[in-house]
Amino acid sequence: MAADDEDYVYDEDSGEWLPAATLAARQAAGAAIEVRDAVGNLLADGDQVTLIKDLVVKGAGQTLKQGTLIKSIRLTGDAQEIDCRYPGIKGLVLRAEFVRKR
Repeated sequence: MAADDEDYVYDEDSGEWLPAATLAARQAAGAAIEVRDAVGNLLADGDQVTLIKDLVVKGAGQTLKQGTLIKSIRLTGDAQEIDCRYPGIKGLVLRAEFVRKR
């Protein structure tokens, strides 16, 4: 495919005609959500975090104590929530403000 055969798309934000691949890459980069822990560290999938306070887990009848290590987190697409696994608790979702990256 030659450079002249490339599809161009109008970008409403910049007011420019851009190659479709370039516009898709810009939109993907802009859609990336940054999730930060309690002290401002950037979190990513697979990180280990530590709880900074005791948390009562609704529906599980358990309290996770301060300092508990949570391994291999997953980001949910929400800037304030992370999905985790912990023995004995299914579907654990924690708020990023209560964890610190390890």
